[in-house]
Amino acid sequence: MSNDEKVKTLLVNKKARFNFFIEETIECGIELQGTEVKSLRENRFSFGDSYARIKDNQLWLIALHISPYTFGNLNNHDPDRDRKLLAHKKEIRKLRKKVEEKGFTLVPVRLYLKNGLIKVELGICRGKKLFDKRETIKQRDLE
Repeated sequence: MSNDEKVKTLLVNKKARFNFFIEETIECGIELQGTEVKSLRENRFSFGDSYARIKDNQLWLIALHISPYTFGNLNNHDPDRDRKLLAHKKEIRKLRKKVEEKGFTLVPVRLYLKNGLIKVELGICRGKKLFDKRETIKQRDLE
């Protein structure tokens, strides 16, 4: 990352780090409507149980809740709609291979602003078992 890039983290998905082993991350753009951008800048969103899925060779972010913009009008967005993620075809093919063959899941790890654009860091994750979660809690308590 060069010095002229300005990155501001909006929110980190702590639940993803607790429930999954994050093997690799990928940066994606996100296709938004005007009022969604304003709500995101005000930190009026939540990851909940959001995840990404590949449909028709396109990457989609599902179940990301973005609250309606306070000063919006009739053109306000649907808070729970599926949003298209912007990635290269080659990256999507690579992700599809991992998800189908090895049983990985695509989970948003963080949302951030980079040079004024909203980006999603998508984690290629493997689920943790109950004993792994207990180990994570133990490590956190020791620290």
